[in-house]
Amino acid sequence: MLKMLTNSLKDIKVVDFSHVVAGPVCGMLLGDMGADVIKVEPLDGELGRAIGPPWQQRQSVTSLSVNRNKRGIALDLKSDRGRTIALELMRDADVVIESFRPGVMARLGLDYASVKATNPGVIYCSVSAYGQTGTWHDRPGVDGIIQAVTGLMSMLGHPDSNPSKVPIPIADMVTAYLSTISILASLNGRRQQGQGEHLDVSLYNCTLMLQHLSLSSFLATGQVPEKTGSAAPYAAPNEAFKTADGWIMVAAYHPVRWTALCDLLDLPELMQDERFIDNPGRVQHRDQLHRLLEQRFIGEASAHWLPQLEARDILCAPVAGYDELTATEHYRQSGVEVELPQADAGVLRMPGFAINSHPDAPLNAPPAVGEHTLEILQTLGYSERQIAEFEAAGAIGVRPRQESCA
Repeated sequence: MLKMLTNSLKDIKVVDFSHVVAGPVCGMLLGDMGADVIKVEPLDGELGRAIGPPWQQRQSVTSLSVNRNKRGIALDLKSDRGRTIALELMRDADVVIESFRPGVMARLGLDYASVKATNPGVIYCSVSAYGQTGTWHDRPGVDGIIQAVTGLMSMLGHPDSNPSKVPIPIADMVTAYLSTISILASLNGRRQQGQGEHLDVSLYNCTLMLQHLSLSSFLATGQVPEKTGSAAPYAAPNEAFKTADGWIMVAAYHPVRWTALCDLLDLPELMQDERFIDNPGRVQHRDQLHRLLEQRFIGEASAHWLPQLEARDILCAPVAGYDELTATEHYRQSGVEVELPQADAGVLRMPGFAINSHPDAPLNAPPAVGEHTLEILQTLGYSERQIAEFEAAGAIGVRPRQESCA
């Protein structure tokens, strides 16, 4: 079954014009599932290649980490020849991904209408900050801006803390996942109905969808969510507690687990306290409850508490740093980490396609700029003489053969 998953898109051609994170992750996931993904970027590389630190042999780890399982072609889309080649690439494409500001692809003659004229079955996914229509459609935006404007930042941190953002680009990532889901659904719809479509996917809408529970709660009550730090706003105790040597996360709001926790900490009086008699009460009086519980937890090390909590079926975990995470046996057994030799950066370590692991899953390093320009153009029927002329005119970028990945 898993082999089928990782090869399910082997006959699908994707042309990926996107840059930075959201669109490239979408293209990467399609490549992970077997699609032939052609990454189109400018002669000097797409914007994401300049994002850092960190760097690995002067290459952006951010960019490298979101572009595996793609072939790369470098085109100057401002040139007539570059645009002609781009249209040829899209003529038989199943999927096109682009993440320019609304209107850019239309000005280049590479928009959905232009592609659909010769390829009515194309699924054309436009990823933007605020969508293709609406008051803000032409505003630029990046992950942090979207976290701010969608209300996400207003809920992060403690009640008296400054605005915080999720340090991973969570708006980009959820947009990538929802773009991928939408494309897969459209591919299935095309199989049934024979037509493609234009998908309008915005970081703004996707980040609102990410906040489904909290936004639904506000819409139901009119109450603005409070900052709760590590705690879940809907259950208690369900938060991080300080121990003698670190922090542990404990979720004991289920009645049986709440009783077990009070017994473990030798606090039977809490079960009779009217403030803590049920989950709504514990949420309402969370601060007082937290102090009482932490007075016990802080007396011993995390290694003392975790096995005792587990023995009583109380949900718990250490609050791990990445160094601790990657040192665990379960992380090593998960199969999530992959290693890829890349032309410029050497051996890359990154999370792979994490729906379990499979030796037949595609695993190709992210391309260098223009690494596959020659082979892609030859597939389109261009001769080496024509390709050399295009390169001399500055319409394409070709990486020398000897520098390509083996």
